[in-house]
Amino acid sequence: MCVYTITLIPGDGIGPSISDAARRIVEATGVRITWDIQQAGMAAIDKVKDPLPQAVLDSISRNKVALKGPLTTPVGTGFRSVNVALRKEFDLYINLRPARSMEGVRSHFTNVDLVVFRENTEEFYAGIEHYIDARKSAAETIGVVTRVGSERIVRAAFEYARKHKRKKVTIVHKANIMKYTGGLFLEVGRQVASEYPEIECNDKIIDNMAMQLVMNPHQFDIIVTTNLFGDILSDLCSGLVGGLGMVPGANIGVGAAIFEAVHGSAPDIAGKNIANPCAMALAGAMMLDYLGELSAAEKIQRAIADVVKEGKKVTRDLQPGSSVTTDEMTDAIVERINEL
Repeated sequence: MCVYTITLIPGDGIGPSISDAARRIVEATGVRITWDIQQAGMAAIDKVKDPLPQAVLDSISRNKVALKGPLTTPVGTGFRSVNVALRKEFDLYINLRPARSMEGVRSHFTNVDLVVFRENTEEFYAGIEHYIDARKSAAETIGVVTRVGSERIVRAAFEYARKHKRKKVTIVHKANIMKYTGGLFLEVGRQVASEYPEIECNDKIIDNMAMQLVMNPHQFDIIVTTNLFGDILSDLCSGLVGGLGMVPGANIGVGAAIFEAVHGSAPDIAGKNIANPCAMALAGAMMLDYLGELSAAEKIQRAIADVVKEGKKVTRDLQPGSSVTTDEMTDAIVERINEL
């Protein structure tokens, strides 16, 4: 039996609690994993005065796969996002975010099944920004879109569609106004789409896309877009299925992949043992799928779906008034995995 060595970054706030839960759930599938535990974010600042220590980068370089809890990023001041730094360091150009309805989760829609492919390294998150006057009264951000970057993210979306027998890809842009950057992305997207005639392709302007999603998300299947728009739309799609507590994410490149809970570190409930472990556990399932452990990934997804549907052992965000702890919900998921 293969033994995997995986970098585990517990994260900040509720991160250590849900990371431990995800570790237990992944191990319950029987897949053998050695966890290489590394600290980043505020936890690393407290320990070594660096939000992204070299030891973390070295660990991911060695292991090629990481599971990461939420990391705190200061708003407006302080250090730049560790998440963005990791994506740039390892050229993790695919941000993959599925959003699927789950029975037992309160939401305005049912049977939603969307996958967002967000370009993860270019455009307005490339880090090209500065003040433009000495008084710091004005600032600008420069968004860079390349043919290479556009082509590889769109191709990744179509390859995923082909592999998973999905029927439609929607290219989202703002080419009507941003005629060079948005126009380039749309042009390349259409060129790539022509190589996959069996997969339907259309395109939407970003503002119309946001409206269409909240009116009728069932008309969409796979969505591919640029960095900023993808950041916004992936959270919007999470809201269609009940929120970030039930949605995992992956950052994938040629030589490395990082799987994560996409919600925040929730410092207000840190240490209270009440956080929902599902997003982190589902990220673990995505990781197992990436490793080729398809049966184990399916067990996690089924176990979580069963526990959430039953509604007896779920945290208070899923069942208002519930006193079920993170540990108790994790126990229920592990028990269900053992039954499968």
